[in-house]
Amino acid sequence: MTDNNFTEGRISGKLLKFMIPILGALVLQAMYGAVDVLIVGQFGTTAGISAVSTGSSIVNLVIFTVTGLAMGITVLIGVYLGQKKEKRIGKVIGGAICFFAVVSVVLAVLMLVFARPLVMLMQAPEEAVDLTITYVRICGGGMIFVIAYNVISSVFRGLGNSKLPLIFVAIACVVNIFGDLFFVAVLKMNVAGAALATIMAQAVSVALSLIIIRKQQLPFTISREDICFNPEIRNFVRVGAPIALQEILTELSFLALCAFINRLGLEASSGYGVANKIVAFVMLVPGSLMQSISSFVAQNVGAGKEKRARQTMLCGMAIGAGIGVFIGLAAFLRGDLLAAFFSSDAAVIARAFEYLKGFALEAVVTSIMFSYIGYYNGHGQTLFVMLQGLAQTFIVRLPMSYFMSIQPEATLTQIGLAAPAATIFGIIINTIYFRYYTSRKMRRE
Repeated sequence: MTDNNFTEGRISGKLLKFMIPILGALVLQAMYGAVDVLIVGQFGTTAGISAVSTGSSIVNLVIFTVTGLAMGITVLIGVYLGQKKEKRIGKVIGGAICFFAVVSVVLAVLMLVFARPLVMLMQAPEEAVDLTITYVRICGGGMIFVIAYNVISSVFRGLGNSKLPLIFVAIACVVNIFGDLFFVAVLKMNVAGAALATIMAQAVSVALSLIIIRKQQLPFTISREDICFNPEIRNFVRVGAPIALQEILTELSFLALCAFINRLGLEASSGYGVANKIVAFVMLVPGSLMQSISSFVAQNVGAGKEKRARQTMLCGMAIGAGIGVFIGLAAFLRGDLLAAFFSSDAAVIARAFEYLKGFALEAVVTSIMFSYIGYYNGHGQTLFVMLQGLAQTFIVRLPMSYFMSIQPEATLTQIGLAAPAATIFGIIINTIYFRYYTSRKMRRE
């Protein structure tokens, strides 16, 4: 457990060592959607690209909501480890199994029944409507596997083990690539093949992960009696629910953004779909930082080491912003080359590059903001995380995106600028709250 103890040792070294496998896992997760778009773009149709883009936006709403809820498991396990209360971890996991089993069934039914109304609400281009509905329904039918993967990964991140989630998603990614090639390139199933490959990959990953877990030496035990609706559910839902609500509303804002862009036509919709897959890669460093800092801070909060928790946040900001400069420049200067990986259509590539020019600054500023969020998540201050996220979305990102989209000569660059503008607004809010929160804690100490 020495490597998984974040309360001692050099912060930057341990943070990077923990973060790199998380980053690797997120890279592979991003490849899910990227491979779908890439193979549909090469062997399917332009309408197929739009369908995967719009459909994956709807599916991501569900996935990010579950990930937000599961963050409560990560934080709670980290705190119990810091407090040396390993016996309570088994009950946390047992409760999570029951809770998320119910959640997966409910979400699957909703996606199957309401696929068409959701797609129509998204204003998908007429040529892509039926394809998008197919994508959403197939992914909805396999939602239990998607949720199981996210819950398993959240448990191990809470334990300070980021390597096993990397192995799990690597397995899924390989299966997804071969599945896409078989269903889309060989069987010519277009969007349906991409969705089937994604769900099949998640199912294989979950099955193999359970086999791997049984051979691990874990710092806790779990019995059949632990697998029930117990009080620990309330504890991790209390932490995770605000994050999940924020994710729901934030993803709804991205669905609205997708709808704004869909109104500009099939080329704009497909170009944004391609750009969105590149954006997923751009956001990997901030995302891995946030998850790593949340786990790091949770253990130190449990151990009563507040100064070390603050130092972890600042260290994360420096690492993320430094890397973000290079990623942002690549997106701004050569986004067309990146887009060409996903489509051979010159018009689609041009529209994707157009969006990336406006979005590029986000690679730097989001690392700063997500470091703040990791710090607050680790303290269980998820209500504030939700409120600041909603402020960014509904005060800046959505109004600015809509305003830019209705201009007579609207460009995707103008719409893309809404993301970094909202994040800079968020950094200001987080900085003000950080000064208030830390001064209040110091007075109590």
